[in-house]
Amino acid sequence: MDAIELTKELIRIPSVNPPGDETACANYLAGVLDRLGFATQLHSFGPGRFNLVAQLAGNGAGRPIGFTGHLDTVPLGAAPWSFDPFAAEEHDGKLYGRGTSDMKAGIACFIAACSRMLGELKSGGGVQLLLTGGEETGCDGARALAEARPELFTELALLIVGEPTSNYPYVGHKGALWMRGTAAGKTAHGSMPEHGDNAIYKATRAIDRLRGFDLDGNEHPLMGRSTMNVGTFRAGLNINSVPDKAEFEFDIRTVPGMDHRCLCTQLKSVFAGEIDLDPIVDVPPLYSEVNHPVIQRILSVCSDFHGEPITPRAVSYFTDGSVLLPPTGHPPTIILGPGEPQMAHQTDEYCYTARIQEGVNLYQALLEQGFE
Repeated sequence: MDAIELTKELIRIPSVNPPGDETACANYLAGVLDRLGFATQLHSFGPGRFNLVAQLAGNGAGRPIGFTGHLDTVPLGAAPWSFDPFAAEEHDGKLYGRGTSDMKAGIACFIAACSRMLGELKSGGGVQLLLTGGEETGCDGARALAEARPELFTELALLIVGEPTSNYPYVGHKGALWMRGTAAGKTAHGSMPEHGDNAIYKATRAIDRLRGFDLDGNEHPLMGRSTMNVGTFRAGLNINSVPDKAEFEFDIRTVPGMDHRCLCTQLKSVFAGEIDLDPIVDVPPLYSEVNHPVIQRILSVCSDFHGEPITPRAVSYFTDGSVLLPPTGHPPTIILGPGEPQMAHQTDEYCYTARIQEGVNLYQALLEQGFE
């Protein structure tokens, strides 16, 4: 199977999220994998929203290797594109289109690698592909799949997340806890504010407390410190009224060892009942111990492949990997894909065609290790 051609086919199937519609993409890949001998199962988590689970059973001992990738892409943005974002055009060694790097090339690479290794996979532990929808809006598809269809998962020897890393292995990422705070007040005429209860004042007091919230005690040797940022604020309908509602949204990036439920409890106590808190995105951090034997073997293979020592690193974005860990038995997990990280979510997104070819070879080299 030609991974570049498969990437082109996937790019030509728009799957922009929002609004989100993975139907055509999931059905197309189900057909591809059916023809390769995989047992496929589509899972719907909403109108037009789909995950795809594909299993190639092994006859040998050991657990299967798992790959995961998301089918959805971000919107095109307001800036004009130099190339049709859904035409999958090649220019100067680059394949252009929405989703080339993030992350349809990664999906194409691991399917192509599996197609080269069908016999070996069947005689070994097999392989499971977890293709998700809704990743771009907070791992919605992966979470829905884990909650609604746990029987579709199997315990894995290794999980490879095909997100864009320029074919360099990464051992984890920070978690993301995005929250919305809402302050309620009472409206009144702006000339008689004493008759109202200004929600903006409540919200700004809460934000001031939030700025003093201590995250400094949480630090990871590889990922550094957890962070917080207030990103939005909305309030008021007109200048001469007391606003009765104010909303703000903030983004906390957590490191391994931090519990999001505990963090939410602490935040509620900080706001002292003045603010209603609602989670928007809740993705836990992901980290595989560098000294784990499986991770050491992966780093060794990647070092040989790249011809240089590998320095353990973490990516700056979150992935479905952390959501998929519990239903897959918490396997060692690596983030590794052919896309260019700096091209994710960009106008004129591209992936180097050479990286796609390299990605297939690297995935095949890992499959040949026969992790158990």
